[in-house]
Amino acid sequence: MTILIDNPLWPAHGRLWAHLVSDSDLAELHAFAHANGIPRRAFDLDHYDVPDEAHPRLIAAGATHVEGRELVRRLIASGLRVTARERRSIH
Repeated sequence: MTILIDNPLWPAHGRLWAHLVSDSDLAELHAFAHANGIPRRAFDLDHYDVPDEAHPRLIAAGATHVEGRELVRRLIASGLRVTARERRSIH
């Protein structure tokens, strides 16, 4: 099991954001986020949105940095990916 983080490239609320995911287990993802001070409200169905200033701290805590395409590929392979269609029906 691995926690993955991509580059903080996504602008919102005056800052850049990265995505934090697990390649196999949402319970592992929630535990990692909780242990590292990421609030549950940052969870969006299959990932956490994390601000750019948290990026180095999360890598130091054990998250593996990958490029965005690799993160999505591994999230899809894990079976945890929530598609855009599923996301629209949930929200």
